[in-house]
Amino acid sequence: MSKTRMEKLKTLKTIAETLNQGHDVKATLDEVLKELLSLTNLQSGWIFLIEEDGSYTLAADAYLPPALSRKEKVLMCEGECYCLTKFNNGGLRRAANIMNCKRIESAKELHCFDTEGITHHATVPLEDGDRRFGLLNVASAGKTMFDEEELHLLESVAFQIGTAIQRMKLSEYKQKNALLMERNRLAQELHDSVNQMLFSVSLTARAAKTLTKDENLQQMIDFIQNLSQDALAEMKALIWQLRPGGLEKGLSEAIKSYGALIGLNVIFTQKGCPVLTDEQEHMLWRVVQEALNNCKKHAGTDTAYVSLTASSCHVELSIIDHGAGFCYEAHEGLPSLGIKGMKERVEKAGAEFLIESELGAGTKLSIRLPLTNQKGRTVQ
Repeated sequence: MSKTRMEKLKTLKTIAETLNQGHDVKATLDEVLKELLSLTNLQSGWIFLIEEDGSYTLAADAYLPPALSRKEKVLMCEGECYCLTKFNNGGLRRAANIMNCKRIESAKELHCFDTEGITHHATVPLEDGDRRFGLLNVASAGKTMFDEEELHLLESVAFQIGTAIQRMKLSEYKQKNALLMERNRLAQELHDSVNQMLFSVSLTARAAKTLTKDENLQQMIDFIQNLSQDALAEMKALIWQLRPGGLEKGLSEAIKSYGALIGLNVIFTQKGCPVLTDEQEHMLWRVVQEALNNCKKHAGTDTAYVSLTASSCHVELSIIDHGAGFCYEAHEGLPSLGIKGMKERVEKAGAEFLIESELGAGTKLSIRLPLTNQKGRTVQ
């Protein structure tokens, strides 16, 4: 067996092992790119994932020259380029030499930083069966052509990557679906058992009160009835959180409906029409739920103000109450697990979280969520 063939098989084996162990698309692709460049002695690489409408995201990159990595990789995340245009026109069916890189050309025109000698790249479509959904690009300083052996190797690697991406996405979908089904099952069990028992306790207490004239006993029964009604309201809110209703009608309707459910007057205002992914909408919804719960339990007020403002760059959400408030200093950390959970959820989605509160002056919680434009770039 020739040395070249041995090296090719070694490369494919190493890439396959990394892909088979991967579960997170971004982390796995970053690692695979670095391994590919190391094994092939190439200098830089990047992967675009492309939607059916032609929009794209920079899914992974390794060792980009400063000219392409500057300003949060702005030149890689917006605009058109030769390989994407050819892909969207149906002209890229196999690995090909791209004679020059439009993004490098743009960097030179802007006189921005060092291109490290890269002028050209090879590009390979990512596919799984008959469906093409991305591009693998690799480059090296002074390299303007890739021979057939190199292109064949890149095609094999691209096929492995494409198959692995689909596997990881399918696995992620199954996990989300399994979680949703479990939440629905738990919500149904709570509704059928605990919820009904609490309702029965409330009815029994009401009936028991009519059977006695003893004022002390009537007060105790009133306490039991009020306690069971509060617990019933808590249970309904918990079931709603496990199996939220109303999001199919939009975030604003879900917020107002949830406020009515827990007995809180929610004044909702909105400016602009945000274009949110399902994950972003769900994140905002869960944070509002937790904030309204806190308001109902701790603020000592029956009104909360929720505002949503959308621009082309970001969405800002605020929840304000004029209730009891609490002492809060940023350097001392967040005061409760609920607020910490909100902060973690928000920051995991790439958004900013801010909370302001003062005793007797109420509380304001703010979220600033950057949006992604149609070409996949996060707008600053």
